[in-house]
Amino acid sequence: MKKAVWLLSALTAVLLVAPAAFAQEAGAAASSGKGLAALAAGFGMALAAFGGALGQGRVASAACEGMARNPGASGAIRTAMILGLVFIETLALFTLAIIFAKV
Repeated sequence: MKKAVWLLSALTAVLLVAPAAFAQEAGAAASSGKGLAALAAGFGMALAAFGGALGQGRVASAACEGMARNPGASGAIRTAMILGLVFIETLALFTLAIIFAKV
């Protein structure tokens, strides 16, 4: 319950601050638009890195547990784990590429 309240509070704060970024005049927006884009890019990469790290931790944990339960299948489990880690890391790299393309 606490996590949901915290998440809702953070989302509300972001939604309250967002209109201020678009309420500037045309001249002021041209000078500060890069700063806001860089800030958004930083938050986007942080979220991608955080989600990727959580996913990679869960994949490694499940693979270790599977290899401990069935050592005979460790080769197949290891291959599936590496493939899963590649897909997770690719999402973070795509986020980085999008950030460099937009900023």
